[in-house]
Amino acid sequence: MFAHMIRFPKAKINLGLQVLRLRPDGYRDIASVMLAVPLHDALEIMVDPELPDGEFLFERTGLPVPGDARTDLVVRAAGLIGEHGRVPGMRAHLHKAIPIGAGLGGGSSDGAHALRMVAELAGIALEPATLAGLAARLGSDCAFFLDEGVQLATGRGEVLRPLDLDLRGWWIHLVNPGIHVSTAEVYAHTPARAPARDLASIVSREPVECWQQHLVNDLEPYVLRAYPAVAQLKEEVLANGAVYGAMSGSGSTVFGLHRQEPRPLAERPGQRQWILPL
Repeated sequence: MFAHMIRFPKAKINLGLQVLRLRPDGYRDIASVMLAVPLHDALEIMVDPELPDGEFLFERTGLPVPGDARTDLVVRAAGLIGEHGRVPGMRAHLHKAIPIGAGLGGGSSDGAHALRMVAELAGIALEPATLAGLAARLGSDCAFFLDEGVQLATGRGEVLRPLDLDLRGWWIHLVNPGIHVSTAEVYAHTPARAPARDLASIVSREPVECWQQHLVNDLEPYVLRAYPAVAQLKEEVLANGAVYGAMSGSGSTVFGLHRQEPRPLAERPGQRQWILPL
């Protein structure tokens, strides 16, 4: 049994996002192609034999996270694993580098990694379907981060199908304006609609150079109206030479895909940007 683990939960971007219909449970059915990108947090969890079974001491550093740390998805993940067996006392440290409320899924990634780490540290063997079910209970995006890669997400985002898409050799330019955008707010102002195109067929069959015309994030129109700084960033990312540029998830991060390493945008207060090879 392991006594100590450290993992680096990645962020994700959305290559298109379709809001399809309102569900009876109040969520929306969506379709989106999710891609893991090499921007990550750091999560360390260790068994502490001096703590009683089930106790989970948690601290966060790095970027500030609003809300009570006891409601963090990492802590909730540990509680879910405790439903399936004995979990010894543990200590966890999360260092946040992925911005919050940015459409990058950082919190979901942290929670998904915590599920796997706590289970392994506790010696609790879970079937992949069981682990995926726990991830779906944590949050709509969490199941994606159990396997990452490129996947078509449907349902609330928890129904996943791997896609054949190879972007190795491309560069991604992520730009976050330092604005927190509420996912609930954005969905509340985004009507469902019948999609004109199937996202999987676009990313699998069309070159990236054609995506700007067809690969659409339905959440963009509201965010670009309500948060002009995000709209301006998208314009700047495209003007900076991106072959494809879009907002990720419900925002506020904008990204561009480039054939060659791009130059950074001019710095602004509160803005953060990353230029990373895929």
